[in-house]
Amino acid sequence: MTTMTETSARFREFKMPDVGEGLTEAEILKWFVQPGDTVTDGQVVCEVETAKAAVELPIPFDGVVHELRFPEGTTVDVGQVIIAIDVAPGSGDAPAPSAAAPAQEPVEASEAEAEPKGRTPVLVGYGVAESSTKRRPRKGAAAAPEAAAVAAAVQAELNGHGASAPAPAATAPAGAPAGGRPLAKPPVRKLAKDLGIDLATVVPTGKDGIITREDVHAAAAPAAAEAPAAVASPAAPEAPAAALPAAVSDSARETRIPVKGVRKAIAQAMVGSAFTAPHVTEFVTVDVTRTMKLVAELKEDKDMAGVRVNPLLVIAKALLVAIKRNPEVNAAWDEANQEIVQKHYVNLGIAAATPRGLIVPNIKDAHDKTLPQLAEALGELVTTARDGKTSPAAMAGGTVTITNVGVFGVDTGTPILNPGESAILAVGAIRLQPWVHKGKVKPRQVTTLALSFDHRLVDGELGSKVLADVAAILEQPKRLITWA
Repeated sequence: MTTMTETSARFREFKMPDVGEGLTEAEILKWFVQPGDTVTDGQVVCEVETAKAAVELPIPFDGVVHELRFPEGTTVDVGQVIIAIDVAPGSGDAPAPSAAAPAQEPVEASEAEAEPKGRTPVLVGYGVAESSTKRRPRKGAAAAPEAAAVAAAVQAELNGHGASAPAPAATAPAGAPAGGRPLAKPPVRKLAKDLGIDLATVVPTGKDGIITREDVHAAAAPAAAEAPAAVASPAAPEAPAAALPAAVSDSARETRIPVKGVRKAIAQAMVGSAFTAPHVTEFVTVDVTRTMKLVAELKEDKDMAGVRVNPLLVIAKALLVAIKRNPEVNAAWDEANQEIVQKHYVNLGIAAATPRGLIVPNIKDAHDKTLPQLAEALGELVTTARDGKTSPAAMAGGTVTITNVGVFGVDTGTPILNPGESAILAVGAIRLQPWVHKGKVKPRQVTTLALSFDHRLVDGELGSKVLADVAAILEQPKRLITWA
């Protein structure tokens, strides 16, 4: 898809590209530039979130930012112009490019007066001062005249019962840059947005005047406590309950979080997987004392220097060996052609919890990697996921997945298959438990494994063999050598 258009010899427009595979829209998370900023070819100008991941968009030419077509927080269709660039600044007056997409909503006079002149330094890596963020209204979401009248009546009643008038604009809290936006990291900004808290009213307690999550929660608590109750006046006619607008609901009792982007895609995928693939889950509890000793030894091995060694590494290798011994488990169901597609490679998915929800990036061709190579790939995958930089390509093409619920202290679970995959292994917490070892009860390191599989592809015998092989390897890690 073409993501750039020429509107004249001077101005060029950059369109929202399809950064995934057939995606139709993306949300602008934040702008890294503002009108008047100079940009160069390849410079990242904004970050967007698709149904698969957060992606940074580079501009493909040099120039000066003329116009940002959408504010942060707006969902934009693929192909719409999001930014206009003056590629020949200083060449005299020229007509600005016509807006191919809706421009930003007008700013109120009070907001315009408060807008700082020029750029305001903010946290390194989090862009520059942002404009007012308003979402594109949902189709068909315009309120009917009757609903508007009810909302006005309810608000009048609230005001009549002591509801305070809108407070004057708050002064910048200590530590916030004068005339600019308060300092806060993106996850904190998202939390404030979800809770309906204006960061300009939050008093920062973090280093260098940075607003923390605790600061936002502290600001939300009194706001919720002071919210007026929606009590009808005895003199006013009682409105039907269904007609009351959502705006007067008790905000102290519930929080509504929009389902979009990665979280929306996950929800749809899990529902599709759960009600399409017939799931079967089997469990086994295993003594992993020798595996834990191996992990301790590998941490001291010079060949493993510079990489992270943990039980998940050995478990991943054990699953790869089990798949090699039972290759039929590594398959996919082709509904259109009514075929089972055997995979002769393993793209090993690792479920990772991130601020944007659960994602499953995968290690490409994990079956070909040595233990040090697998450790390095696992480390890079986890770091990238935690930083929110996982690309759509990194999450595509998985064949089998591991989910480590043990890190949360959970013993086991019944994991749902990642769509398009045949099996997923859940690893529970490793605990010191009494165990019969060599005829005597001794304290041993024990965990529970759970393997869910698509029963269209994997029958009970095959699933049992795979799970038993993984357990056998973790009980006797020397089988990594004898079975490899």
